[in-house]
Amino acid sequence: MLDPSFFSYVTVMSITPGPNNLMLATSGVNFGMRRTMPMMFGITLGCALQIAIAVLLLDSLLLWMGAIRLPLTLLGCAYLLWLAWKIFRADAPELREKARPVTLLSGALLQVVNPKAWLMATNVALIYSTSSGVLPLISGFVVLNLPCILIWAMMGDRLGKHLQVAWKRQAFNSVMALSLVVTIGWMLVEVLKP
Repeated sequence: MLDPSFFSYVTVMSITPGPNNLMLATSGVNFGMRRTMPMMFGITLGCALQIAIAVLLLDSLLLWMGAIRLPLTLLGCAYLLWLAWKIFRADAPELREKARPVTLLSGALLQVVNPKAWLMATNVALIYSTSSGVLPLISGFVVLNLPCILIWAMMGDRLGKHLQVAWKRQAFNSVMALSLVVTIGWMLVEVLKP
């Protein structure tokens, strides 16, 4: 049986701003809800796999995470910086068909370099794996995560209808890109602290 605190922890971690949710909102604005769905399912799939890995390999993972924390964060920051640049340089609405939204596989792979997702997976494994098995944890995560990230994708989709003017969309993309850059700065400060 899942601990009641599991539900609040996963919900808070899933619904609060982070790289996934910023990317979902941006994709919703630029591509609409239907074309954002593969990314959304990919994010949930990637996080669920992280939880499974963290639970199944907990002891090894803890040693490994300490050793690769800095390289993983730097790789994640570089990837997020590239994504921020792509968001900032996103095409105008009339050229949108040339751009492609993030796929299911890319959404899942994004979790490999997402420190917030690794933090969540590791904490879920540490706190809840002894009282629950892997399948209840993954099932509970999927049931909680999907509605939370759906909110961000829907928000982007709805906002996209109001951002049909090129300068408005560019302003939105610039704010989203800047938000990712601020997130990168925060991550670097955290990982480089003595």
